[in-house]
Amino acid sequence: MGGDHGCRVVIDGIKEALAAEPDIRELHLVGDESEIKPALAELALRDPRIRVHHASEVLTMEDKPVVGLRRKKDCSILRAMDLVKDGRAEAVLSSGNTGGILAASTIRLRTLEGVERPAIGAIMPARKGNWVLIDAGANPESTAVHLMHNAIMGSVYAREMLGIAQPRVGVLSNGSEEIKGTELTREALKLCRPIGLNFLGFVEGHHLFGDEVDVVVTDGFVGNIVLKSCEALGLAVISLLKDELTANPLRRLGALFSAEGLRSMKRRMDPQTYGGAPMLGLNGVVFKVHGSARARAVRNAIGQVVQALRLRVNESIVREIAAAQKLTGTAQAA
Repeated sequence: MGGDHGCRVVIDGIKEALAAEPDIRELHLVGDESEIKPALAELALRDPRIRVHHASEVLTMEDKPVVGLRRKKDCSILRAMDLVKDGRAEAVLSSGNTGGILAASTIRLRTLEGVERPAIGAIMPARKGNWVLIDAGANPESTAVHLMHNAIMGSVYAREMLGIAQPRVGVLSNGSEEIKGTELTREALKLCRPIGLNFLGFVEGHHLFGDEVDVVVTDGFVGNIVLKSCEALGLAVISLLKDELTANPLRRLGALFSAEGLRSMKRRMDPQTYGGAPMLGLNGVVFKVHGSARARAVRNAIGQVVQALRLRVNESIVREIAAAQKLTGTAQAA
C-alpha cells in the first residue's frame, strides 16, 4: 500500500518476481484485503507462497511519520515490520512514505549492533559501472560517526551486491584538498582513514560519474539533493535527446540506426532498472521502492532483497562496524 498507482501495480511486479525467484519461500502481502484480493484475482495470481495480512489503515504521503504511526496503529507498514520482528519474515519492501518506513523500521526492528542510525543507499550509474550514494535521505543531520558508519555500510553493499572487490570510498566535499569541506566532513575524514577501507579522502561532484569512486559518503540532506538532482537531470537528458533526434527526417533516420544504443542508455539511467534503495543498518532487510514505481521496479527490487538475504549483507556490516569501533574507539565515545 502507499504507492502512487495502487496495489495492483505492486502485485503485478510480485507476480513476475515469484516466477523469477524460486528461493522465495513465502511472500506476505500486507494491506487492505478489499484491494489486494481483487488484484490477485484480476492478475490470476494463485501462487501458494503468498500470504495476505489485512491492515485497516495506510500511512499516506501526507502523514507526518512519527505522528502518523502513533495515530494509525494498524497501518500496513507497522504490520509488515512486525512480521520481521516476530521472525515470520526476513525483509520488508515498501513503496510508501519514506519517513514512515524509516520510523517504523527503527521503532520495530532497531538498528544493527554498533550502528547508530540507518542510512539509505542509492545505486547510481556512471560511464562504465555503478556507484553507491549513501546517505540518500535518511538523516538530514548527521555526526562524523554516522558518516563513518555510512562509509562502512556503503563499502559492504558495493562489495557484496555490486561485486566490486575493493570499493573506492570517498566523502563528498567542495574540493579534494583536506582543508576543504565542513567541520563535519573533515572530522569524518579522520575517522574513515584508519579503518581499513579503500579510502580516497574527499571527492567532488565532477568525480561522481567518471568511474573514479564506488561509494560516495554524505549526510542525508546533501545526499537527497544529489539524488533528486541526478534523477531530474537524467529525465532532462532523455527528453532533450528525443527532441533533438526527432527534429527533422535526417535526424530521425540517424536515430533509427542508433535505436538500440539509445534504449540501452535509457535502461542504465532508469531508476526502475535497480528496483529499490536499501535502508542499511537496520536489524532486518528493508528496501524502499519509489512511490511512482511500476511492476518492473517492484520485480527488480524483490530480486535485490533476495540477493541481500542470500549474501548476508547485514552480517558483514555488523562485523566491519565492530572492527572499526575497535580501531577508532567510537563506541565508547558514542
